[in-house]
Amino acid sequence: MPTLSLAYLTTFDVGPVEAVRIAAATGYQKVGVRILPAAASGEPEYPLLRDDGLLADVRAALDDTGIRIADVEIIRLKPENDWDLFARFCERCEALDAVHVLVAGDDGEGHRLTDSFARFCEMAAPHGLTADLEFMPWTAVPDLKAASAVVEAAGQANGGVLVDALHFDRSATTLEEIAALPRNRVNYVQFCDGVVPYDPSDEGLIRIARGERLFPGQGGIDMRGFARAIPPDVTISVEVPHRALAEKIDALGRAAMAHAATMAVLRSAERSP
Repeated sequence: MPTLSLAYLTTFDVGPVEAVRIAAATGYQKVGVRILPAAASGEPEYPLLRDDGLLADVRAALDDTGIRIADVEIIRLKPENDWDLFARFCERCEALDAVHVLVAGDDGEGHRLTDSFARFCEMAAPHGLTADLEFMPWTAVPDLKAASAVVEAAGQANGGVLVDALHFDRSATTLEEIAALPRNRVNYVQFCDGVVPYDPSDEGLIRIARGERLFPGQGGIDMRGFARAIPPDVTISVEVPHRALAEKIDALGRAAMAHAATMAVLRSAERSP
């Protein structure tokens, strides 16, 4: 059986304690949490970064359920970075026994971005964390080739490339490139589907990515091909934010639907020639 993780965005409307319990109730082995903002500006820190009582409650829920923290979001590497904040972030990740950190590249100067990624990898390593650079078409790291170049140039053992099925489909990235990634550079992947055709503007891509994704197998992305291209033993983070659906179906129901849809695609990929 694959290891499935309930991504933060799939149940964005509940807190981390409830997310842990939902993950356990719906068949996941792991869960993702967010403690730093995803937006470039205007979004506040998340309570789990500083609230020790909440941290204790999350750890208790993890102990009660057997769920583990897979990834923590999000480190955005910009031309200027708050390295003290990043250090506190890594300490919090270790307190949660987390394994992976989602990293985004928002610096168009390639050499500086590579240096920043290497520095963050070095900061994360003593805390037992991988640093996983996610390519997104509207960022300074728009596709797998660009992400791989940064990770390889940084030369850090805990550096990885994070492949999101939605961004694969919307970028100049092929299934063959995904399948050719060195195994030690793929720590986890993100699973979802999306509408095809779609609005290719940055605004349209961001809107879909953050609130209009579809359950695997319900859109136009080659999810079976994606499933066959990723390592068979990699952790799959099921990331399906759908804000309109959230008005009709609660977080528990959506998590269960996302799990069932993911398993159906994985089984279909195994049967397909």
